[in-house]
Amino acid sequence: MIMERVSENIGILGSGRVGRALAGKLASAGHAVTVGTRDPARAAASWSGARVAFGDPAEAARRAAIVVNATPGDTSVERLGALRDALKGKIVIDVSNATLRAEDGLPGSLLYPNDSVAERLQAALPETAVVKTLNTMLFTVMADPTSLGVRPTAFLSGNDESAKAVVARLLGDLGWPADWIEDLGDIATARGPEAAASLVPSVLRRRGLAPFAIALAR
Repeated sequence: MIMERVSENIGILGSGRVGRALAGKLASAGHAVTVGTRDPARAAASWSGARVAFGDPAEAARRAAIVVNATPGDTSVERLGALRDALKGKIVIDVSNATLRAEDGLPGSLLYPNDSVAERLQAALPETAVVKTLNTMLFTVMADPTSLGVRPTAFLSGNDESAKAVVARLLGDLGWPADWIEDLGDIATARGPEAAASLVPSVLRRRGLAPFAIALAR
């Protein structure tokens, strides 16, 4: 049975490489996408992908039923916490990693070594369903998982089962087959995928921005 594609109003908070990759692919899949950024005019002027709207973060959150957190993980709780009312009753997909900066500018040690940014977001947004996913790969793989020679894994963590089902469907629109998605359980399970960020600086120093992802062999 083929599931009917459902068009969603999606907000992307952040207009960096992660936000742009996801915005373009989701817009190409037929979703109405609004990118929330501090300088909408500047972001719009440099955009060349599928049609998306631009606005400030609060506007993007208000318009959307589903919001993707593509902001830096070390500031995500503060930024999204300020949008608590606009995010009430919605799904937040958290793809961030919370790390300190190393001296060379690359991600360094974990900001929340015994916790996770996803858990902190859920605590700050009690009336929002937070789902963690896509943080264990380079941004290019998020929207093009079949580009790798080995199939990657998209991990899911969240307390709301219906919200995770919606996110799994959106992952399908990004090119993720259902059997490449691994539901780990509640939001506390985000600690494992977030801990994988400790690998990233070593990989980047050795390989640069070559696409990579963590894969669960099974």
